[in-house]
Amino acid sequence: MSLDRPDHPITDPAHLLPSAATPDSSEHKRKHASRFIVWGVILLAFFLAFWWVMHRHDAPARPARGAGGVVPVVPATARQGSIGIYQEAIGTVTPVYTSSITAQATGVVTAVYYREGQFVKKGDPLVDLDSRQYRANLLTAEGTLLRDQGLLAEAQMDLERFKQAWAKNAIPRQTYEDQEKVVLQDQGTVKQDEGAVQFDQVQVDFCHIVAPISGRVGLRLVDPGNLVTASGATPLVVIAQVEPITVIFTLAEDALGQVLPRMRAGAKLTVDAFDRSAQSKIASGTLLSLDNEVDTTTGTVKARAQFDNRDGTLYPNEFVNARLLVRSLQNVTLLPTSTVQHNDKSTYVYVLANNKAQLQAVKVGATDGDVSQVTGISPGQVVANSSFDKLQTGSRVKLSPQEAAPTQSSGSIAP
Repeated sequence: MSLDRPDHPITDPAHLLPSAATPDSSEHKRKHASRFIVWGVILLAFFLAFWWVMHRHDAPARPARGAGGVVPVVPATARQGSIGIYQEAIGTVTPVYTSSITAQATGVVTAVYYREGQFVKKGDPLVDLDSRQYRANLLTAEGTLLRDQGLLAEAQMDLERFKQAWAKNAIPRQTYEDQEKVVLQDQGTVKQDEGAVQFDQVQVDFCHIVAPISGRVGLRLVDPGNLVTASGATPLVVIAQVEPITVIFTLAEDALGQVLPRMRAGAKLTVDAFDRSAQSKIASGTLLSLDNEVDTTTGTVKARAQFDNRDGTLYPNEFVNARLLVRSLQNVTLLPTSTVQHNDKSTYVYVLANNKAQLQAVKVGATDGDVSQVTGISPGQVVANSSFDKLQTGSRVKLSPQEAAPTQSSGSIAP
């Protein structure tokens, strides 16, 4: 047996110990268990937080603490009155008449009489053109007319002489008849001369331009010395009638069933014009007419309302919000719109009695601004107009010293 390589290997004491991976595996298991516990705690905390939030969301609002759990509330009293039912639309302010005056004769502008933005009356002078050429033509035509009128008179005298001579058989009948035709020819010539005189007179009149309607003129478009032509497209002045003035707006065809019977009955339907924000009323007028057909592309019909516009608040081509009063509901119960609350199931108010709040279901009808028609409560009942997030049935309340006054609707509200 060789001493260098024994047949039986010497056992290494290290081989009797567990492998080097065994301690690391235990540590890994402990870390895995620790992470599992941490995540479990996090998930549990998240679940508890979610349950708490949902519980708070579903829980009914409780009266505010302090002052014995009394909720301060601003009250509002239901009133009996009238409220209007309206049709609303965007409208355009349109003058009753708009006149764009162009030159009907060619000439140089000699005078401009109007001022920009001036109100003019029908017949007021606006612009003068150089009329000397047309006056000369008129004078020539008048001279021709006088000459031909003289020839006609002479022919008529000869006709009278020939008539008497023919009655005495002093001349042949042909001579008398020829003279009759000469008179007719001269009469035709005189007619032509009269037409020429009238034409030249019209040309002279075209040189003095006056206002065809009463209204407001726009900016000055020509100056003295400018040459204008009869075929030119540029207007000399534009006049728009603004007193009265109209507003054109559209109505849905479904609204015709409400509007047409009132118009046929002779009712004067009120139309209010509001500014672009629909907050401030500009003017009030009446419905004038409806168009004779429905626009099939939009399902609407055009309507025209007339306004006096004495203060000039309505301006041509201005956009306004038009509100047509179709009818008024009389002797109905009215409340400020802010007192009515809504949820997924109902519409309700909090009725206040004996210093307690009681939830009362209501139905809302017509609404006009901050005032609504409601059914389900009676005039004189007091309802809450604030602190809705703190109120529930049976909550004790404390009324503010002064009731918040509701915004008045366009209809009258009985005290």
